[in-house]
Amino acid sequence: MKSRFSIAILMLAAAIPAAAQLVSSHAPTAVAAKPFVPTTQAPPAGKPVARVNGAVLTDRDLLREEYAIFPYARQHNGGIPRAMEADIRTGAMKMIEFEELVYQEALRRKMVVPPARMQKAQTSFRKQFNSQEQYDEMLKAEFNGSKAQLTAKIQRSLLIEQMLKQEVEEKSVISLAQARSFYDQNPNRFLIPESFSVQTISIIPPASATAQQLKEAHKKAEDALRQAKETKSYDDFGVLAEKVSEDDFRVMMGDHKAVDKTKLPPQVLQAVATMKPGEMSGLIDIGNSAYTIVRLNEHIPAGKRTFDQVKDSVREYLKKQKAEELRSSLDKRLRKNAKVEEL
Repeated sequence: MKSRFSIAILMLAAAIPAAAQLVSSHAPTAVAAKPFVPTTQAPPAGKPVARVNGAVLTDRDLLREEYAIFPYARQHNGGIPRAMEADIRTGAMKMIEFEELVYQEALRRKMVVPPARMQKAQTSFRKQFNSQEQYDEMLKAEFNGSKAQLTAKIQRSLLIEQMLKQEVEEKSVISLAQARSFYDQNPNRFLIPESFSVQTISIIPPASATAQQLKEAHKKAEDALRQAKETKSYDDFGVLAEKVSEDDFRVMMGDHKAVDKTKLPPQVLQAVATMKPGEMSGLIDIGNSAYTIVRLNEHIPAGKRTFDQVKDSVREYLKKQKAEELRSSLDKRLRKNAKVEEL
């Protein structure tokens, strides 16, 4: 889990759904009919959590990044699991500090966002709102009603994106030859056991459930099955899982990804072995009066992936690895002479 929170992976979103593509640093957004030069408008009100060379970062910035790391918390009001809170907060803090350092470096280099890109971004952002009233509410809540602050925030996002494109994205391209070399040197990485990619919806009564609670759990499981039969896709089933499932995978749309068949409970393996991708099981009793419903997404036979099958994913993996190294190196360089204080 911790690798998701390194500064190398900058996933962006906003705490307010309507503003989700704006206030984070790399979302495609923002403004203007004439050239803009970098500015440093005062940030929206919020409790300070850090200072980067004197620039204040607030709890609002931190919350947005926490939701970027764990978007399910915002999308389905599930909250951030307590066991993950510390890691997510640490990762989010490092991200917002890194972004501010990148932004300040872009200012130092006197980078400017082209006016056409600003205009396109502003138009794209404005389209996220269903009405002028909704837009005005966001402006008031996030930017004290100031369009100038909004413009500056959008501009900041684009400057960070531009800086990272120059320093990371353009330098992390992986050739086909490099991917082939990695494939040939790491043959065991591409051996795969027979696996099943599944989603689940599970109903799990308390360990010391009464007879009445067990009866209610069975009824709830039957109701979940009825609803599951009405789903038509991965997303439909996943949304239902987030709503009614009681297993740990509910926060990830019930998705277990590919599971080695030896790791599946015998009852589940017996069911999925006869299913086709896209099909769903009935209620499966998995013991202790608990029930699960399984949707099979893919049956993966044992073997070795060919290079043609994995070349794109290998290039993507190596690109992300190289990008992480470049971001980490950039972060170290920018922090070397910076004053970063966590409050």
